[in-house]
Amino acid sequence: MKPVAIFQHTEVGAPGSVPAILDELGIPHRLISILDGDAVPARADAYAGMIFMGGYMSAHDPLPWLAEEMALIRQAASLRTPLSGHCLGSQIMAAALGGAVSRNPRPEIGWGRITATDDPQAEQWLGCHAGQSLLTFQWHGDTFSRLPPGARLIATNPHCAHQGYVLDGIHIGMQSHLEMTPALVQLSLERNGAQLERELAAGNPAVSSPSATLADLEDKTRTLRETLFTLYSQWVRHLHR
Repeated sequence: MKPVAIFQHTEVGAPGSVPAILDELGIPHRLISILDGDAVPARADAYAGMIFMGGYMSAHDPLPWLAEEMALIRQAASLRTPLSGHCLGSQIMAAALGGAVSRNPRPEIGWGRITATDDPQAEQWLGCHAGQSLLTFQWHGDTFSRLPPGARLIATNPHCAHQGYVLDGIHIGMQSHLEMTPALVQLSLERNGAQLERELAAGNPAVSSPSATLADLEDKTRTLRETLFTLYSQWVRHLHR
């Protein structure tokens, strides 16, 4: 089987629990570290699927690798190669496939909840979580403000209306960070805690305090992993074998 490509853009935007979940599902994978200078592949047909992780940059930034990733995403979509995006990755996918990315009304940072839609599409991807409130971890200022044509919204919350989408039944975009591990949460706070403190001081209701961000990490990240395992159990069914 061809490997799944995992694109890492920044140190904090590491794939977290994703590789272990793919291992558990029996799916080979290859890390493509844009952070370390790896080139964006020219051909989508070398991979069974592609996963795009997060990052501090905007999908609109004039970075050569961003344009190359968007071209690769369009090529993959034309081949029906399954795509998955986490935070920035979901925004890059949306921008490449005809949606729009813009500033969210307020940054979301730390632990929060999203609500899965109560419909067959959400049930297919989220199982028993459809129609339910889900714990998640957020760290974003932008969002996919308009879904790609044909995409179906599968999650929302009061601070950011678009929290997840499915496109063509095989591609999944997630605004939040379901991939977080305890170490990755701690690293996020170490590297970007000043932004959290500023937003908290400004009264942003979509931000959790540093102490709340670090509390009960084992239990919280275990819950995230369970949700992400459900999503990827569905996603891998569509991979090019």
